[in-house]
Amino acid sequence: MLGESDVRLTAWVHGYVQGVGFRWWTRSRALELGLTGYAANKPDGRVQVVAQGPRESCQRLLELLNSGKTPGQVDKVIADWSQPADALTGFTER
Repeated sequence: MLGESDVRLTAWVHGYVQGVGFRWWTRSRALELGLTGYAANKPDGRVQVVAQGPRESCQRLLELLNSGKTPGQVDKVIADWSQPADALTGFTER
């Protein structure tokens, strides 16, 4: 159920982030924060992270993605904020 303060974070993670457990790690952090969404490998080597929930929780996930404590090596994260769109259930790896 989406709340009034909920947002959608779409983060494009650049670096060595495929084949290193990055999506699993992101899913674990997102679930701890109570977020819904997914983490998906893209053909160009990036991982797309889409998370919906309270702005504070999405902001915390973004901080974790930028923390340097992720699997692999994150070079940069491009974040886009928007209103929540379709309701997402759970947090999955795609």
